[in-house]
Amino acid sequence: MNRKVSVAPMMDCTDRHERFFLRLISKNTLLYSEMVVSEAIHRGDKKKLLEFNINEKPIALQIGGSSPALLAEATKAGEDFGYDEINLNLGCPSKKVEKNKFGACLMKEPNLVADCLSKMQSVTKLPVTIKTRIGYDDTEDYENLHHFISTLKSTGVKTFIIHARKAILGKFTPKQNLNIPPLKYDFVYRLKKDFPNEEIIINGGITTTDQMKDHLEKVDGVMIGRAAYHTPYLLADIERDIFNNENVPSRQDVIEQLLPYVREEIKKGTRLNQIMRHTLGLFHGQTGSSFWKRYLSENMCVRDADVKKIDHIMDKIKYNNVDTSVSQSA
Repeated sequence: MNRKVSVAPMMDCTDRHERFFLRLISKNTLLYSEMVVSEAIHRGDKKKLLEFNINEKPIALQIGGSSPALLAEATKAGEDFGYDEINLNLGCPSKKVEKNKFGACLMKEPNLVADCLSKMQSVTKLPVTIKTRIGYDDTEDYENLHHFISTLKSTGVKTFIIHARKAILGKFTPKQNLNIPPLKYDFVYRLKKDFPNEEIIINGGITTTDQMKDHLEKVDGVMIGRAAYHTPYLLADIERDIFNNENVPSRQDVIEQLLPYVREEIKKGTRLNQIMRHTLGLFHGQTGSSFWKRYLSENMCVRDADVKKIDHIMDKIKYNNVDTSVSQSA
């Protein structure tokens, strides 16, 4: 599994439509699902929760929970549906998540997490990985983080994705937890030095390929989040600068390749706005980007969008001189 660059799991963002769209831009970046709660998989419609388009691969399923039995069941379901990796969420700081005992609050219970990981690994041949923070509340010392990772490592887990901020539980909103706690990349670098045989991936505040290159000199991989969602053509820069792939599509190519998928999904009952909302940032920094956002917002990102408008989208791009080139993203 190539985890040199991956796109983070993001609630209400990295659904199957977003992942299909991003995969049109980048063939090498590893994509993650939104977090799916293990109990929802146990009780709900597994097909609705877990099904994805084969063209999204490679793709990892992120699950949340704290019951070893339910997490094992979810892991097996993920394997059965064809995911390439199962990731356990140990970093989400929301009050709702904490109330249900999963996410970042589990950093307080390393032995329970170890039990969960052992049970998950016992039912699958897929790699089981974790995504966590460097600490929580007033607990933000490297020694505690080292102990936490050591405990999880003892289960056989080899890949650790570290968001280089602590989580403030109960006090901050999830959005505040993405900005206010300071980034401490040195904690992640130290982990790689102390665990040289494990795969250490850094996450948090990374927005350019130059930053990625700097991090990749010290750790094994980089995970990006909001930058990939708000400026998705950044993935084309990643293809060129990180994976040395010059065969990247233009923005126009991306939309042209997306349209057959849109039409097929509409036949299945998917609303147009559920797909096209993910493309708002495609022309970020380019001539005509404001037209693109306005046109989508008014015509395709509303609940009752007219599906016939999709037939004229390429004409709108060309007529309004929207820059669709493969030049570096702004």
